[in-house]
Amino acid sequence: MRGKTNQSQQFFLTIRPFLSSIGPNSDKTNAIPLQQAFQKRLFAQILPVVGLLFLAPLAACEPAAVEAPPPPPTVEHSCGEGSGLKASLHGGIKTNLSWSGSDMACESMPRPNNAGIRLRISGEVLGERLAFIIAMPELRPGQHGVESPTNVTVTVEGSGRFFSTPDLDTCWTDVSSQSEIPDAEDEYTLSGALFCIAPLGELNGDAAITIQTFSFSAVTKWTT
Repeated sequence: MRGKTNQSQQFFLTIRPFLSSIGPNSDKTNAIPLQQAFQKRLFAQILPVVGLLFLAPLAACEPAAVEAPPPPPTVEHSCGEGSGLKASLHGGIKTNLSWSGSDMACESMPRPNNAGIRLRISGEVLGERLAFIIAMPELRPGQHGVESPTNVTVTVEGSGRFFSTPDLDTCWTDVSSQSEIPDAEDEYTLSGALFCIAPLGELNGDAAITIQTFSFSAVTKWTT
């Protein structure tokens, strides 16, 4: 019995400094370094558990975060004054287009090594966006009254559908005018009509597009 009493007293004497060191009125200067290290390790283990017990009910009360849908894309109408496009397509895409400048968006850039110009015109068709990429590798700034061999690509954005010419022997553009825009650096208003003697095949399918008529007017920029 005395042995058990001595063991209890020894345990109490061992744990008492620790208890006094965490009391609200304790004097921590009496704690020995070993006890301080033990306390730090103990708190390091207990604190995350306490934090989880405290924060878990709060997290459960918060409403689930709902990600807002991205804003609709904005279209910059950069086709220039008096711009427009008229076209009649048949086959894989069947539609008649009559776009004014406010109906379409235009982008252009020189082709690699300044070999001609690439013009992109896009607009809405029955809830989808149809884009035409017209590449004229032999055309030069200000040049007009010429038949310029042309590569054409037609795509329905977001659908993975692409129609394109295989080479420069299928389509050409009659460039009727290309006038420089005053106070604009290397920008021209280009007007012309596109003609193709063969359909544009689908790159990832077996459909094809026939371009029956296609005329356009848009701004081209000859420098990047």
